[in-house]
Amino acid sequence: MAARSAPSCHLRLEWVYGYRGHQCRNNLYYTAAKEIVYFVAGVGVVYSPREHRQKFYRGHSDDIISLALHPERVLVATGQVGKEPYICVWDSYTVQTVSILKDVHTHGIACLAFDLDGQRLVSVGLDSKNAVCVWDWKRGKMLSMAPGHTDRIFDISWDLYQPNKLVSCGVKHIKFWSLCGNALTPKRGVFGKTGDLQTILCLACARDELTYSGALNGDIYVWKGVNLIRTIQGAHTAGIFSMNACEEGFATGGRDGCIRLWDLTFKPITVIDLRETEQGYKGLSVRSVCWRGDHILVGTQDSEIFEIVVHERNKPFLLMQGHCEGELWALAVHPTKPLAVTGSDDRSVRIWSLVDHALIARCNMEEPIRCAAVNVDGIHLALGMKDGSFTVLRVRDMTEVVHVKDRKEAIHELKYSPDGTYLAVGCNDSSVDIYGVAQRYKKVGECVGSLSFITHMDWSSDSRYLQTNDGSGKRLLYKMPGGKEVTSKEEIKGIHWASWTCVSGLEVNGIWPKYSDINDINSVDGNYAGQVLVTADDYGVVKLFRYPCLRKESLAESNSDESDSDLSDVPELDSEIEQETQLTYHRQVYKEDLPQLKEQCKEKQKSATSKRRERAPGNSIRLHFIHGYRGYDCRSNLFYTQIGEIVYHVAAVGVIYNRQQNTQRFYLGHDDDILCLAIHPLKDYVATGQVGRDPSIHVWDTETIKPLSILKGYHQYGICAVDFSADGKRLASVGIDDSHTIVLWDWKKGEKLSVARGSKDKIFVVKMNPYVPDKLITAGIKHMKFWRRAGGGLIGRKGHTGTLGKNDTMMCAVYGWTEEMAFSGTSTGDVCIWRDVFLVKTVKAHDGPVFSMHALEKGFVTGGKDGVVALWDDSFERCLKTYAIKRADLAPGSKGLLLEDNPSIRAISLGHGHILVGTKNGEILEVDKSGPITLLVQGHMEGEVWGLATHPYLPICATVSDDKTLRIWDLSPSHCMLAVRKLKKGGRCCCFSPDGKALAVGLNDGSFLMANADTLEDLVSFHHRKDIISDIQFSPGSGKYLAVASHDSFIDIYSVMSSKRVGVCKGATSCITHIDWDARGKLLQVNTGAKEQLFFEAPRGKKQTIPSVEVEKISWASWTSVLGLCCEGIWPIIGEVTDVTASCLTSDKMVLATGDDLGFVKLFRYPAKGKFGKFKKYVAHSTHVTNVRWTYDDSMLVTLGGADMSLMVWTNEMESYREKKSYDSEESDIDSEEDGGYDSDVTRENEISYTIRALSTNIRPMFGVKPHLQQKEPSVDERQGVVRPPVSRAPPQPEKLQSNNVGKKKRPIEDLVLELAFGYRGRDCRNNAHYLNDGEDIIYHTASVGILHNVATGTQSFYQEHNDDILCLTVNQHPKFINIVATGQVGDSADMSATAPSVHIWDAVSKQTLSVLRCSHSKGVCAVSFSATGKLLLSVGLDPEHTVTIWRWQEGARIASKAGHNQRIFVAEFRPDSDTQFVSVGIKHVKFWTLAGRALLSKKGLLSTLEDARMQTMLAVAFGANNLTFTGTISGDVYVWKEHVLCRVVARAHNGPVFAMYTTLRDGLIVTGGKERPSKEGGAVKLWDQELRRCRAFRLETGQVTDCVRSVCRGKGKILVGTRNAEIIEVGEKNAACNILVNGHVDGPIWGLATHPSRDFFLSAAEDGTVRLWDIADKKMLNKVNLGHAARTVCYSPEGDMVAIGMKNGEFIILLVSSLKIWGKKRDRRCAIHDIRFSPDSRYLAVGSSENSVDFYDLTLGPTLNRISYCKDIPSFVIQMDFSADSRHLQVSSGCYKRHVYEVPSGKHLVDHAVIDRITWATWTSTLGDEVMGIWSRHAEKADVTCACVSHSGITLVTGDDFGMVKLYDFPCPEKFAKHKRFLGHSPHVTNIRFTSGDRHVVSAGGDDCSLFVWKCVHMPH
Repeated sequence: MAARSAPSCHLRLEWVYGYRGHQCRNNLYYTAAKEIVYFVAGVGVVYSPREHRQKFYRGHSDDIISLALHPERVLVATGQVGKEPYICVWDSYTVQTVSILKDVHTHGIACLAFDLDGQRLVSVGLDSKNAVCVWDWKRGKMLSMAPGHTDRIFDISWDLYQPNKLVSCGVKHIKFWSLCGNALTPKRGVFGKTGDLQTILCLACARDELTYSGALNGDIYVWKGVNLIRTIQGAHTAGIFSMNACEEGFATGGRDGCIRLWDLTFKPITVIDLRETEQGYKGLSVRSVCWRGDHILVGTQDSEIFEIVVHERNKPFLLMQGHCEGELWALAVHPTKPLAVTGSDDRSVRIWSLVDHALIARCNMEEPIRCAAVNVDGIHLALGMKDGSFTVLRVRDMTEVVHVKDRKEAIHELKYSPDGTYLAVGCNDSSVDIYGVAQRYKKVGECVGSLSFITHMDWSSDSRYLQTNDGSGKRLLYKMPGGKEVTSKEEIKGIHWASWTCVSGLEVNGIWPKYSDINDINSVDGNYAGQVLVTADDYGVVKLFRYPCLRKESLAESNSDESDSDLSDVPELDSEIEQETQLTYHRQVYKEDLPQLKEQCKEKQKSATSKRRERAPGNSIRLHFIHGYRGYDCRSNLFYTQIGEIVYHVAAVGVIYNRQQNTQRFYLGHDDDILCLAIHPLKDYVATGQVGRDPSIHVWDTETIKPLSILKGYHQYGICAVDFSADGKRLASVGIDDSHTIVLWDWKKGEKLSVARGSKDKIFVVKMNPYVPDKLITAGIKHMKFWRRAGGGLIGRKGHTGTLGKNDTMMCAVYGWTEEMAFSGTSTGDVCIWRDVFLVKTVKAHDGPVFSMHALEKGFVTGGKDGVVALWDDSFERCLKTYAIKRADLAPGSKGLLLEDNPSIRAISLGHGHILVGTKNGEILEVDKSGPITLLVQGHMEGEVWGLATHPYLPICATVSDDKTLRIWDLSPSHCMLAVRKLKKGGRCCCFSPDGKALAVGLNDGSFLMANADTLEDLVSFHHRKDIISDIQFSPGSGKYLAVASHDSFIDIYSVMSSKRVGVCKGATSCITHIDWDARGKLLQVNTGAKEQLFFEAPRGKKQTIPSVEVEKISWASWTSVLGLCCEGIWPIIGEVTDVTASCLTSDKMVLATGDDLGFVKLFRYPAKGKFGKFKKYVAHSTHVTNVRWTYDDSMLVTLGGADMSLMVWTNEMESYREKKSYDSEESDIDSEEDGGYDSDVTRENEISYTIRALSTNIRPMFGVKPHLQQKEPSVDERQGVVRPPVSRAPPQPEKLQSNNVGKKKRPIEDLVLELAFGYRGRDCRNNAHYLNDGEDIIYHTASVGILHNVATGTQSFYQEHNDDILCLTVNQHPKFINIVATGQVGDSADMSATAPSVHIWDAVSKQTLSVLRCSHSKGVCAVSFSATGKLLLSVGLDPEHTVTIWRWQEGARIASKAGHNQRIFVAEFRPDSDTQFVSVGIKHVKFWTLAGRALLSKKGLLSTLEDARMQTMLAVAFGANNLTFTGTISGDVYVWKEHVLCRVVARAHNGPVFAMYTTLRDGLIVTGGKERPSKEGGAVKLWDQELRRCRAFRLETGQVTDCVRSVCRGKGKILVGTRNAEIIEVGEKNAACNILVNGHVDGPIWGLATHPSRDFFLSAAEDGTVRLWDIADKKMLNKVNLGHAARTVCYSPEGDMVAIGMKNGEFIILLVSSLKIWGKKRDRRCAIHDIRFSPDSRYLAVGSSENSVDFYDLTLGPTLNRISYCKDIPSFVIQMDFSADSRHLQVSSGCYKRHVYEVPSGKHLVDHAVIDRITWATWTSTLGDEVMGIWSRHAEKADVTCACVSHSGITLVTGDDFGMVKLYDFPCPEKFAKHKRFLGHSPHVTNIRFTSGDRHVVSAGGDDCSLFVWKCVHMPH
């Protein structure tokens, strides 16, 4: 069978014609070596024009579409298309990959650019969001990512003159990006009036923030910052596709075929029009241009590359040509000369020289060409066209011979006959026409018979036959020239074919993949001489096969380095390996899924938990010893540690075994099977990999048994191999997913360095090169690969076996004594020796597979299935010594017995003068160099273990397993196997007789036997059943009866004395699972698989019904049942997915131990009544726990793991015996419902929903059509058709607004600067007021600004970079990071865009942003905390999982992230002395966290040690020395924790919730703040000693009924307190004096705002029922009045001597300013008063309410305030009112977006526009009216402009809106969408805004943020 091996010849790519110009741009550059780099198809090409030579980069798997050149011009980055596209950075000199960047983009990579020093690379994806991504490309690591734009991005570039700035452009946009931390923040370019908004195709950055860009219309747009400052019009006449910057200036190329050169200031130098040159043609379009010195490279749309020398610019030199856009199908070779002919859909036919790689001739046809053929004599060239015609040309001058059109559909194949007389033409209409060449191509025949389009044809050598293939895969033969079909087999056999290009037919069966029935091979050609066949397919792959190629699935040598079919004569797989490859480690339920499953089930269980449940039992158990070692499917997993202990794994446990003391210590961090283990070169750390949906690798310390790092996130299902690098810094791992992914880690940091797909088949080992840390090998089924790291990827090369060997299965591999040498052991017993990737020789080492291999200083040691350990010299020439593992060699000190001689060896390790050997049978042996063997540890072999019995009075137990052995184990200190016996069948149960002499064993074939318990010899055996015997029990006392239960649902009762069956229990509907006797030996309790609990009487087996209440009262001899009332509580919440398989009750009937399907061992208090009892749970087994048994004295618990084959011995620790030492048992599944009470503030904080600014809706319930959408009403004149003369005789129009005392010149206001903010966010945030600069300054926040407030002067400065509300603030305490603050804000979804939630880290003094971290906390960030070194930052989200994330904030790198808790977390803080430990508290939650590498491990706080302690809602956290943690609760207690265990409760530390705690670093004192009523001894703030034993209370003299403290901080002798009432107070520690530093309104919105007519005072009125008077100059609150009701509006009288206040309940009050006495009050309305106004002449008071009315009061009539009239027919509630300057008119704006004018005081509605237009207004606060049409923005669908105010000068207008923006306009602004400046700072909803007197300041009032902002007005200079 020749076809069973691949051909010996290879193909090497020699030349690529063409260049990709279509759909790509900027993809052609000069390298440093003056070569030219570009791409075509999936190949990167480096072309040397001097040598006319090409080099190829072939690391991509699909079309390349983007390219960037590194600034040093040697490295190139290319990006491809595809579902999982990647970027390769490669060296243009060696064409080797340097780095691979992957796993981020989808669809494709549209643009690439390197930054100035070449360290970073930016890429843009083709996905729907056009993601922009910045890479540290050397490390293969993504630094930042953001959505780029909603439409295509065409170009991106780094600003080479400003660090961390980028510019991108594309369809109708240009964006200027800044990179800070991990956040890419865009600002859109403002086109303004300078140019049209249009598509920008290319750009280049220049100095001084200038950016030049090429637009679609041929203009060049010049940008300064983000603004368009000028355009260079008509630079090109059509789109500018490419712009290239160099030292001399810029080159641009466009669709008009011109190249223009510009100098550095973009002044034109010269124009080169390529269309006018001799090579040019109409329609030439430039796609890429590169200018270097005096050379210019040009790439065109039609795939040409030109080189232009600047001083001979009219003579461009054509370097490269190819076909243009469109499919290329036609290909023919000249019969005698080295020429090839091609024809394509671009309608050109081209003749290429295959020797000097050049285009010789080109001719354009009328139609797209689909096929070509050259006649034998090489004179005629025939071309088949898409329209059904064909043309024949003369080859030498391309003149036409004939043109024939007989068909309508495309001609896809034509061929001349070998004798040159005929031309066969195959058409898509499924016919073949035959034409005579000599008869001027007259049609001489036709072949009909195909049912589908013709794809291939071949002539026989004698020109008498033609074979065809068609689209349906049929092969037909015809006689020539007539066209008769040939069917006779004999006739066909004799035909010899001149060529073979058909894809179907016997000879080419083998080219088709085994199971494929799709027609995807497009072309074949046979080379008879070389006996090879070449194929080309739809996947872009070219393959070589042997010819003929008869069998399906033949071997191919393809241009990818892998042949799909490595099956060449491979021997049958060894049975053991076969077995192993079939293991799957998939789980029904992964442990990771449990929390979600629990959540789902909890909903159903709400009702069940209302009953008070029993506490968990007092005892706990501790793992003591494990019998077992995982050898059957693992290898090389057994090592000596530094100090000579032995480390290995079994089940989910890492075991460290001390062979001197025969003790074990355990690493219990895994929660499922460990599959592999590797040891660090220093032999102190170990890495173990486990099974899991997202499986983890733990690196842990063998001495402390603590995890150092946990790696996860890149594998699936499990990890089957790990290895450390020689320097111990890196770790390689292999997963068991379908592609056996290989990952390289920096394990200490927990970072993935590189990842690659390993192989389709199983990989057994990975080994890192000890000399070069970037290289590694993997070995597995038919697989040996040599890898090297390239950035984020790995590049693998297959081992070349050459002629030496076959592609064998490798079981183990090691490196030799140089970096080139490697050795591998095969499944056939050979050792292969490799140099680089080549096999040098093989040596026969073992009979059967070589499973393990270990390199020594001077040689090697190997172990195989033959049970022999062999020592070799350093080149595998000589075998120095062999040791056979035999019983005879066992040393006397062995802990057990060898089951068989020569067990299969799976692991070998050397050290301490011994050879350590692990076998498939689960034994660990130590072989002395001189020969004796010591058995150290053993367990059961493969097969599940179910049977377990403990001895009635000795510390021994018996087990029986599916491995067909019965074993006796010693549980006392010798821990060994005492006896073993082989059985004829596997067994599932066993039981000792009450006197301990006999042992009954049930087997899987339905038989059972009784054996002597000492010698294990048979006493008697029975075989009465066919199915598995599932349980067997002697009756108590004398052991008179034996009950035997089987899976066929019967229980047989035997008399022991007479050895006869005396009874059968019938009536169960399913298999029996457990049986128990009562104490009298008269009653049997039975459990069945159908969850029935049945009772039978012995010995006859009569069925009894016993009420469940009675069952308890019966005294049972044993309890192994899992059903019934007594153990209802042992079934978990997720009972549907898991079964409780076993239970066992202690002899004192106190504690029930259970084992379940998920591998948990649990302890319950007995009886476990009520659902979901509380328990203690232990994880060590990996899958099912099949059995649990207490020993006779309850001192130990023995458990069996089914599939993990391990026997675990646990010691029982009684309550009294335990020193208060906590156990790692997780508490119960359901948290208790009690949480210490209710508090309104806590509830409010927990339930608050934060709106983000961009989504805010209107605060007032407006209705109707927005002003900018209303139809304009025609004026009176227009209605009457009056045409006014242009020059009116009428007097000039009066001023719109009366100008008040603004001096002589009116100066417009050009800017607002925030000067003061009155407000502090204390109502729902905490720990957010801190001291800075030794207590001179304080820092806090309100709305979206961070405020630095000087204590002495009250001056404020602001951090204003947040674009939405700040929710949390923290200060870095490390002296290296002085004054560094972190603030977290609200956001919407976590899509990394600008509105995503983020944390800003900034310098409080300079307000410089140091880093921005965009996070995945959707909704917002509610807590931040710095670590002890200040380098790490912790953030907590408001997302449903309340994610906890750790950042390295300076780099913007996210280290770790994990779901925190399902309910709100209020605070999370790092321990002040740690970078790895932190604590989070929240609703019924406290968790203690550890950061290990990139993983977060958490422990719930354990309460069980203290009687009656309840898990309460925790609100605050502080820390003490020796790992103490203090948490403040909702009830006022403080809990004190040691590690994660509650050790003390400080009861009633406060009378109400403890909201804030602060740990002073310098002296360890702790400040607490709570909610309480001020009393003589108590206070809301307390200062405690370091252990919270003594305290001193401070009262806050605020005059409130209750003080609620939300933030505490301690400085030098001072305590800073932030309260719920928006006050910040400084308390002196010595004298307890209080000083209020900051005041604010408590609740919002603040609706009312009024500025004093002449002084810098203003008033505010809010929902909190206060009116406050503020002084801008003194920066403080002067006074406040408590009104007892919510206030809505406030107004000064014109003289400033009176104040009117409108209330929410419809009342209004007038106060005298001087005395604050009430002058008068009145309530004529029931609903809120929305605006209140004094008339300018002080005579009238107008009161507007939500009852759609305005009431007038005459103040001259005194304080009785009788209403004199009111305005009728206002269509909706009143919003704002303004009087006219003469007090005779009032304008009213209402809730339906309508503005009305009324007469005063009559209240008559004025409708005459002419009159209205002539009114001069005293003030203007209306948001409605033509004069302010321009303030309504396009984006106000849901949100409104809420308030406005025109300056006293009458020429400037400020507005506030629902988005929280303050905007500045010119007044009047009648044009829609007027230009403006915007100022951010407020939360959503600015409720009111006013100018102060003299237009010196603007005051704005916030809705959601209860804050008042004072903005300084910056006037334009004169």
